[in-house]
Amino acid sequence: MELILLLFTFTLAVFLGFELIAKVPSQLHTPLMSGSNAISGITIVGALIGSGSIEGDAGRWLALAALVLATINVVGGYMVTDRMLAMFKKKAK
Repeated sequence: MELILLLFTFTLAVFLGFELIAKVPSQLHTPLMSGSNAISGITIVGALIGSGSIEGDAGRWLALAALVLATINVVGGYMVTDRMLAMFKKKAK
């Protein structure tokens, strides 16, 4: 039963995330990276809690996958944000 709940939550998160990002204009994607990094940080915490409280290999593998994907998202988000901020810095003469 817990595995079904995890799969439902994962599917819902994927669908809602795709729908939300698809409707955001391209000019707003970079400013929203900071917010998405915070949300991914919450996902990392949830994956860690989930991996400790779930019994069975399938649930633990899903929690591990959530942890890895959220970590990649956080690191990538910070890299993109850092790169965008570097574009606005004044160049030394």
